[in-house]
Amino acid sequence: MEPSILTGKDGVSGVSAVRVAGGVRRRYGKEDSVIGIRKQDAGFTLIELMIVMMIIGILMLMAVPRFTAAINMAREAVLKEDLHVMRTAIDSYTMDKQKAPQSLDDLITDGYLRSIPEDPFTRTKDSWVTDTSDAMHSLDQTDPGIDDVHSGSQEEGSDGQPYSTW
Repeated sequence: MEPSILTGKDGVSGVSAVRVAGGVRRRYGKEDSVIGIRKQDAGFTLIELMIVMMIIGILMLMAVPRFTAAINMAREAVLKEDLHVMRTAIDSYTMDKQKAPQSLDDLITDGYLRSIPEDPFTRTKDSWVTDTSDAMHSLDQTDPGIDDVHSGSQEEGSDGQPYSTW
């Protein structure tokens, strides 16, 4: 079958179109572009899509463990900072008032903390475990009370120790 020459409707000089099997081929000087596409040539094959999905799956298998480890390390950093802030507030309260706080709420009502932080592992504010002792930390201290605070989580940290012992 011989190609038939079509006249261009766009009025551009030097442009001719040739009808070929499967579409129309326009000639712009030396460059050719195919306007029509055969129906069987459109889209991706199932094999190509499966290969792409396999590559995405492999990348996800490598990325997800690193992502979860990074989140766990961030939670541990938040826990360490929260414990440090609360322990500093307990010590400051004890030195200023000459008595240890009887609850964590005492730290809020007297302005040593704005609010009780949320435990990053249990995700609640009331899971903190407080240690009370009868020991006096200074000669001026009159009443014993809370002298330490720990997480209520029983999970193990990256160092192998439970968070409740930090």
